[in-house]
Amino acid sequence: MKFNILLVAFLLIISCKSDGRKNKTALVDNRETEFVVQKEFESDLKVYDFDGLEPLLNKKDGKVHVINFWATWCVPCVKELPYFEQLQKEYADKNVEVLLVSLDFPHQYDTKLKPFIKERKIKSEVVALDDADMNTWIPKVNESWSGSIPATIIYKDDERQFFEQSFTFKELENQVKPFLN
Repeated sequence: MKFNILLVAFLLIISCKSDGRKNKTALVDNRETEFVVQKEFESDLKVYDFDGLEPLLNKKDGKVHVINFWATWCVPCVKELPYFEQLQKEYADKNVEVLLVSLDFPHQYDTKLKPFIKERKIKSEVVALDDADMNTWIPKVNESWSGSIPATIIYKDDERQFFEQSFTFKELENQVKPFLN
């Protein structure tokens, strides 16, 4: 068991590349956890299994939803987070909502994720996805998703785009603008 944990940690460390703008990080996980429908922790971190998260990926409320899958251990993910924060700030009055879905490990919520959110003063809503059955939920997010992060969904009602890449603010803004019309 210790070997498996070390192997997963090693794979996570080497899989997060930072050598270009379109970086991806392989999502590797063999956690043995029970599914959590929605559990609130002391700092209001909502934790969902995929069934609990899925309604947030499919709202039909006339708003533009930008959902980013990321983790604190993913360098390209962390690098682009300020752009999602900027988008939330600049477009909130235009009915744009940003949701940051953390794929951090549950045992690190208190020691890494919550302090990260607090230190970076993240204002966008952050939720954690705790569902070890990736082979089931990844294709439900998008059939073409390899599971690499960062990954982003931009949608409004039934119109939807999926991106398995990193963004600059300008690139992100350019993808959101067509949804505003």
